[in-house]
Amino acid sequence: MHRRSLFISLGAAAVVAGLGACSSGTQTTGDPGAGSSQEQNASSKPGGAGGEVGVFTWWADGSEKLGLEALQGEFKTQFPNDTFVNLAVAGGAGSNAKAKLAADLANNNPPDSFQGHAGAELLDYISKGQIVPVDDVIEALGGAGVFPESLLSLLTVKDSIYSVPSNIHRANVVWTNTQLLEKAEITDPPGDIDAWISDMDKLRNAGVSTPLSVSGSWTQVQLLETVLLADLGTDAYNGLFSGGTPWDGPEVTKAVEHYGKLLSYANKASDGDDWPVATDMVIDGKAAYNVMGDWAVAQFADKKKEQGKDWDWFPVPGTDGTFDFLADSFTLPKGAKNPGGAKDWLMLVGGAEGQKAFNLAKGSIPARTDVAPDEFPDYQQKAMESFKSDQIASSIAHGAAVSQAWLSDITTAVSKFYGGKDAAGLVKDLTAAAEKHAG
Repeated sequence: MHRRSLFISLGAAAVVAGLGACSSGTQTTGDPGAGSSQEQNASSKPGGAGGEVGVFTWWADGSEKLGLEALQGEFKTQFPNDTFVNLAVAGGAGSNAKAKLAADLANNNPPDSFQGHAGAELLDYISKGQIVPVDDVIEALGGAGVFPESLLSLLTVKDSIYSVPSNIHRANVVWTNTQLLEKAEITDPPGDIDAWISDMDKLRNAGVSTPLSVSGSWTQVQLLETVLLADLGTDAYNGLFSGGTPWDGPEVTKAVEHYGKLLSYANKASDGDDWPVATDMVIDGKAAYNVMGDWAVAQFADKKKEQGKDWDWFPVPGTDGTFDFLADSFTLPKGAKNPGGAKDWLMLVGGAEGQKAFNLAKGSIPARTDVAPDEFPDYQQKAMESFKSDQIASSIAHGAAVSQAWLSDITTAVSKFYGGKDAAGLVKDLTAAAEKHAG
């Protein structure tokens, strides 16, 4: 059994969640003879509860849109009585969607279900009484028999589970253009950030004007978190959120300086640019590297690019052996107009067939442990192995490590740094954000 520890910030408290190994067990709750039929029919009516089911996400572009379309197809097959209503809002890794959602929830106009990141992000909704527990859905899906205890721990607050996970993503991945690396005679992944910077110099000397691509502010936050992870190591990085690691310490200062140096090799991004802009620069041969979550793998597939020939990947230098974790999940809002239809949707996204269809399209890996890996491409199979064996760190940019309010202040600090490149100022702003939100 692998034992790991995961530190996440839960409002003013820091929670250390013990992580067990990913089980390969099958469903153990409910009627032992029900099997997949129980997963496919959570409502009391065969074929679904009926009516419109409004689902709010930020999956409006690229592979994310393809993943949502795959779920829509499965939903129509499994619940023909229900009518899916796509309420997706594009842009900003969910920042635009979250602003719209906050307004709808404040006005007592919730969707039937909405997307959220597993971890600290959900506390904002729980504390306001805007979502209700879904323990019955998790139990019907198989509970701890099919979901890793590590993931269920992230979803549990005061002994209740408030969302159903649809997938697991890895954030600390570098996507590469193989032809540009060959042009610079770069053959092996660098071992740390300094070695990576040296490789970027080789690319510049070989005539590659943009070694690294970035997009809007949230992608820059994700790049920063991976540099923090590389320079601090997993335990000290996790300590940033548990209170064990100071934000104004020398390790963070070193990481911020590395981060600024990396940006000097990058394109000039607009704040409104979303992630496909930067990933497409690698696909189109305009940049050699892009740090992005593994939703990018489906972007390469959609553009008919082949791994090994056109592109490849490696963990952000200095983070090999660590899985920078985030997971998408879906909630049941208080006051949903069609709670029965919402539970149909939750049963779909948490069920084996839904997770297979969705993750094949999106590039992530199933949250369930009973979905066979052999039908997935090489990258996803390796990601499944990594999640079982690696140390785990929680993503800042994607709501696993910090609350929405804390993330907002980090994003503001990163945006300010992008304009002025004041390393001392960024450390000061990050420290202030932690003092404000970590308690």
